Amino acid sequence: MSTSLVASGSRPQPLSLPALVDALSLRDLTDPAQGPHALQLLVTDAAAALGELWDADVRLLRSRPVVAVEDNYDRLGYEPGAVSRDVRYTRYVSDTTMLRSHTSAGVPPALRTLSAGPAPSRDVLLVLPGICHRRDSIDRLHTGTPHQLDVWLLRRGGRRLDHDDLHLLVTTLVHAVLPGTHWRWTATSHPYTIGGREVEAIHGGQPVEIAECGPAAPEVLAAAGLSPSEWSGLALGMGLDRVLMLRKGIPDIRLLRSADPRVAAQLLDLAPYQPVSDLPPARRDISVAVAAGSDAELLGDRVREALGPDADLVEEVAVLSTTPYADLPAAARERLAIRPDQENVLLRLVLRPVDRTLTSEEANTLRDRVAAALST
Repeated sequence: MSTSLVASGSRPQPLSLPALVDALSLRDLTDPAQGPHALQLLVTDAAAALGELWDADVRLLRSRPVVAVEDNYDRLGYEPGAVSRDVRYTRYVSDTTMLRSHTSAGVPPALRTLSAGPAPSRDVLLVLPGICHRRDSIDRLHTGTPHQLDVWLLRRGGRRLDHDDLHLLVTTLVHAVLPGTHWRWTATSHPYTIGGREVEAIHGGQPVEIAECGPAAPEVLAAAGLSPSEWSGLALGMGLDRVLMLRKGIPDIRLLRSADPRVAAQLLDLAPYQPVSDLPPARRDISVAVAAGSDAELLGDRVREALGPDADLVEEVAVLSTTPYADLPAAARERLAIRPDQENVLLRLVLRPVDRTLTSEEANTLRDRVAAALST
């Protein structure tokens, strides 16, 4: 068993076989082998701009989404007790494998391959796009299956890569994928970088997070067999879905997978998105007893599991209020059949397909399915 799972005090809860099959069957929009999509153009533009800037050996790497827990967490410097390892947020396949939560999971194997090969004569640019699997809240900007792009620049010998190079990398990348967009960064920390930064694009006068970056942590390089005294690196991970939405002016992340021909045809290029309709939403409120401490991410994930293919009909799941057991009147406790280790959550379910209007009966059926699933 992975040491991380022992440290967290709980064994992983593997996905059911149907859930795993569904996850592995989901189209990776960054993979040309699975059909063309505008996300692939962003990957191509980013790799070309950065590869030309440093005259680097560009290595575009793709892999299956099932990865070793050690590569997703341990070899990237995540502490054994890191919250992200918790079974509430990670989709474990077994004790030692999981659906990757970020494309950074492909970096340790790529670094090991680099270490085992001949010494490169120039900088190496690792480009790792792909689909990831997370437990996340449901709204217009979030999904449990985001697409990401990891870019790692590695240098052996010579002048060491530093924060000036990092600034140039971010500047070049933003110009390539969001031409003309202003950006800023703020200090933050990541287990796989030192002196990390969070990158925000300024859109409509507001900052929107699009990437995280920093000089590669020496411990991560050393763990892969690359001596930090000889090697230096820069690491960056970018959310491709959000960048494409900013680039094209797409208002809802579900549109990226729309089967509506009027929408799908617009997702083959980087031209501005032309809205096809503005359908009215159906709103349903649900009062339910759930485990104390359940957050929007966990509840959103349970809604997705409950609705399966119909989850795309949900535009948002919003937590309107949370009431502890002790604060509920006796009549409410009896009505909810709530236990002392639970709390009463009032949810608002916003239902709006991207291509049609739901009937009242359809909306009520979806509400009932969600309520039943959350009550178990």
